[in-house]
Amino acid sequence: MILEGALVTPREFPTNRGGLCQKGWTSGALLSNPVRLTKPLLHGKPVTWDTALDFVASRIERIQWEFGRDGMAIFGGGGLTNEKAYALGKFARVALKTSQIDYNGRFCMSSAAAAGNKAFGVDRGMPFPVTDLDDADMILLVGANPAETMPPFMQHIKAGLIVVDPRRTATAERAMLHLRPAPGTDLALALGILHAVFSEGYAEHDYIERRTQGFEDAWRIAAAWWPERVERITGVSATDQRAVARMLAKAKNAYILTARGTEQHASGTDTVSAWINLALALGLPGKPGSGYGCLTGQGNGQGGREHGQKADQLPGYRKIDDPAARAHVAEVWGVDPDSLPGPGRSAYELLDALGRPHGPKGLLVFGSNPVVSAPRASHVTERLKDLDLLVVADFVPNETTALADVVLPVTQWAEEEGTLTNLEGRVLHRRPALQPPPDVRSDLEVLQELAIRLGAPAKAFPTIPEEVFDELAKASQGGIADYSGITYARLRDGEALHWPVPSLAHPGTPRLFEDEFAHPDGKAKFIPVDHKGPAEPPDDEFPLRATTGRVLAHYQSGAQTRRIDELVKAVPESYVEVHPDTAERSGLSNGDMAKVSSRRGEVQARVRCVASMRPDTVFLPFHFPGENSANRLTNPALDPTSRMPEFKVCAVRLAPWGSS
Repeated sequence: MILEGALVTPREFPTNRGGLCQKGWTSGALLSNPVRLTKPLLHGKPVTWDTALDFVASRIERIQWEFGRDGMAIFGGGGLTNEKAYALGKFARVALKTSQIDYNGRFCMSSAAAAGNKAFGVDRGMPFPVTDLDDADMILLVGANPAETMPPFMQHIKAGLIVVDPRRTATAERAMLHLRPAPGTDLALALGILHAVFSEGYAEHDYIERRTQGFEDAWRIAAAWWPERVERITGVSATDQRAVARMLAKAKNAYILTARGTEQHASGTDTVSAWINLALALGLPGKPGSGYGCLTGQGNGQGGREHGQKADQLPGYRKIDDPAARAHVAEVWGVDPDSLPGPGRSAYELLDALGRPHGPKGLLVFGSNPVVSAPRASHVTERLKDLDLLVVADFVPNETTALADVVLPVTQWAEEEGTLTNLEGRVLHRRPALQPPPDVRSDLEVLQELAIRLGAPAKAFPTIPEEVFDELAKASQGGIADYSGITYARLRDGEALHWPVPSLAHPGTPRLFEDEFAHPDGKAKFIPVDHKGPAEPPDDEFPLRATTGRVLAHYQSGAQTRRIDELVKAVPESYVEVHPDTAERSGLSNGDMAKVSSRRGEVQARVRCVASMRPDTVFLPFHFPGENSANRLTNPALDPTSRMPEFKVCAVRLAPWGSS
């Protein structure tokens, strides 16, 4: 398909099998979009690169002189290449010497990562190739809607499908059984199904004994969650809970897959742990042809969290407070381990602290649009406005660039080389297809130029992606996510390299856990978890539960997809899905403009009456800005382990737009 002079065609590859979604086949339209950023902007006016970078460097020096190293912060993105994510983390800790760095992936997969580390000792979204799903007899999808969010993935689902989702999504339409729990009750549902597995005699006791530990503590809690009790909490019948237990147990090859609907809660880590407990009870992880996995949310959702742009991590998925990890990475970087800062604030906590007395006074943003994507978005916008310096590197204008003192135009996906790590831990090499506009630079070049101005040697921040990757590989050596045996040459030759790849002779590790798990004793851990419910349950003032999510035509904050005519035509504005009876009680009809209000703000959305919606629940997509921004409503209550905000449920009320 030719769009704006760019030819975008799919190629045959194991994960997508020659398929593209609507966002993929229209992506060429963005490459020559007239709003493309092509000149640095200083206070909204075009300037030279030297002028822009000199201004940024001088402001950084002034802020850090007055407020200390942590006066500056960085906010990254899960769509950045591995090389850029690595360079961003190094820049923060070596050039800025700040602990204040995190990224929007904290809003995406952090709860699954935390739960995976607890249960298995390692976090890799899928510890097996996606193609293994082809031979499954039964797949349980929890809080996932890949028919809209990643349609090519659906080619791998040929088996019986069970879907857990409050909404009757396009994926749920494909299911042989659809469970619709009230938002915020997924953990209770997992406990109920686990109870049914044991009470109905489906538990794999030999597997539990040989390959796991901690079952007794987990069962002590689950024993109290019999399906009839769970039915009263979730709305899912006890019959259906027992049916899921039976269907998974009777399948020869079964998988449990979770996604954002499971994670984006103040109890997200515990909720994912509950589904992993179910998988362990059935003996699925590490069994050939079966398993547990998590679907990623962003283009580099896996690699983006492995190489140092998280507040608590160093490259290779190392902990920043581990002395051995600090020593290894410091040696690669040529710095004193004691010079490296410790853990910083997580994403929302970082945004919430901006401009406050003890928070950062300057922020560099790469690959993110927090004005739209962060919870309690209106509050985050005010925090950004209070900064002494806001710098945003992007290739299209967005709601965050509109607030920036400096906007730096950078290359985008078709113009740059780099690597990404997909949901199955496979490292992919991306080649440039086009030359960028003449006055556009790569993020790596931006970081090098700023580092030089801040006193670092140019060689410490290379701009050639392959050189950055080679350094990343050394820094990751011996870590959980070990890339040390991966080279661009091997990737160019077409090798399928799933990490860990600990040597140049190593073929990669497409399947984890076949022999042992990553804990020292080789066993997986049951994690005892209990249901608490959402941080903000409905009440008389806000009687409905709102949940948010994606739609087929748009991606993330919509900054890119809202620039493409075909996608805007498909979904031109925000909307709220609501049961017809709920709409009527609120004085609304299909097509009316509604006001959806929470304790944090209100938004405008077009009413879509959907008979399959739960009467107590409304749904809004989060891709739209301003008065349409669903994240003006969402609750920033944080998971105590992952620091994930509770995007998936908050208390709201519904009324006609314009009513008092």
